Amino acid sequence: MTTPPAQLFTRQLAAFAAVKLALHVVVNATTQFGFQRDEFLYFAMGRHLRLWQMDFPPGIALAANAVRFTLGDSMTAIRMVPALAGTAVLVLAVLMTSRLGGGRMAQAFTALAFTTSPLFLRTSSLFQPVVLDQLTWTCALYCLLRLGDEDRPRWWLLLGTALGLGLLVKFSMLIFGFALLLALLATPHRAALRTRWPWVAAAIAFAVGSPSFAGQIALHYPVITQMGQLRASQLEHVSYASFVGGQLLWGPSAWLGLVACAALVTRPRFKAQRLAGWTCVFAELVVMLAHGKSYYIGPVFPLLIAAAGVLLEASSDAARVPRATIVGAGWIAVTALLGAFTLPIALPILTPSATAAYIHGAHLDITRRNNQGALEVLPQDFADMLGWEEQANAMARAWRALTPAQRAEAVIGASNYGRAGALDYYGPTLGLPPAISTAGSYWFFGPGDRPGNVALVIEDTDRNLKRVWAEVRPVAHLHSSWSVREEQETNIFLCLRPRQPLQQLWPSFAH
Repeated sequence: MTTPPAQLFTRQLAAFAAVKLALHVVVNATTQFGFQRDEFLYFAMGRHLRLWQMDFPPGIALAANAVRFTLGDSMTAIRMVPALAGTAVLVLAVLMTSRLGGGRMAQAFTALAFTTSPLFLRTSSLFQPVVLDQLTWTCALYCLLRLGDEDRPRWWLLLGTALGLGLLVKFSMLIFGFALLLALLATPHRAALRTRWPWVAAAIAFAVGSPSFAGQIALHYPVITQMGQLRASQLEHVSYASFVGGQLLWGPSAWLGLVACAALVTRPRFKAQRLAGWTCVFAELVVMLAHGKSYYIGPVFPLLIAAAGVLLEASSDAARVPRATIVGAGWIAVTALLGAFTLPIALPILTPSATAAYIHGAHLDITRRNNQGALEVLPQDFADMLGWEEQANAMARAWRALTPAQRAEAVIGASNYGRAGALDYYGPTLGLPPAISTAGSYWFFGPGDRPGNVALVIEDTDRNLKRVWAEVRPVAHLHSSWSVREEQETNIFLCLRPRQPLQQLWPSFAH
């Protein structure tokens, strides 16, 4: 017999949600770190928005424009989006805990986990698709729980909407859809496939997510190239052991979550939630077999942690001791202590030097390993928040050093999207024109209308530039000791006399 939903402790939930949201707002308003590399790209995607012709799902670009036109483009404003999304994930996770029969202790454990987990703190602090991906997966899993309790058409319709919004954010929602199909086939819910509602949900999902697919068709499927590059540069370093080990680094709530994943598909008390449980299991297997990074599977953990809270509460009851002692209190205390211990590597609350010293003193050097397996001076996300404004200021000085005639026909550019995006973000207040770049999405933005007779480019060396311009000379050298390796030593080059106009050369720079 399944366990009925438990009372939702709304005051307790409101308190945790307020603490989480306030923590992100305060950190974003006071941190000495800047925007992260990827955030600059998503701002640029918003400025170059073409809803039906984007090489990435356009949801993040739409969010960038919405914030820019309503709250502005300060860090506090921009990062309000992930802060609110992360807080919504916490609220939904606690709602799922209640649906699974969890009482006060279980709900407190779930809320505490999302207030302290390094994974959910980090993703809620960056304007990236990751936290929106977590939110849409969590909405979809909540719909699956409700389908287990009450198989009503409206939950299929809401499920389709959640899946569609997820497709606007990341194509990883296709993994959820595939895992859900396997789960339907593996459970008695397969009978639903003989009704129209799962198919209506699928139609809604693809209709809402259609701009993402339209962009791939219009641009000849750039996601295939992007995935190939990602696999060659990063995913080949991900082993099965590192995939599971990465999840264990998220703290005791994640440890219990992995146990709860098995319980969701085996324990009688979760019989009605088998569909959601098997969806999580199959999603874990698909991501692992594809050598995905551990955080790719993070979106299933709101449900897993909710189930873990229920199991924790049940074990405390079974021990016949007060709920506030022994098992429950122990796990909650460990969760809180480890959350405090990992806070300086989850959020940029310290200075760069203090963060580095803390990591060294706490023996957390593993957090400095980058996507290629090498060690950075700081965790990669943190290192990727430094040096960008200095690059833009240096470019502005080089720009002002040009003659008026040169500036009238000059372009500025950079060899990667982080540099180009930073120039576009800081450039307007510095009097700089829009940046061009052949990197990633920037290639699709095009070279503009100037032929490149004069160009200022941020690059590591002049080797590639000499293939395009006849005359290349350095005009500035930049050093940033706390940045990622590739940004620690860079140069600004003045490039003259292009061998061909940029408009003619641009197609050859594809990919």
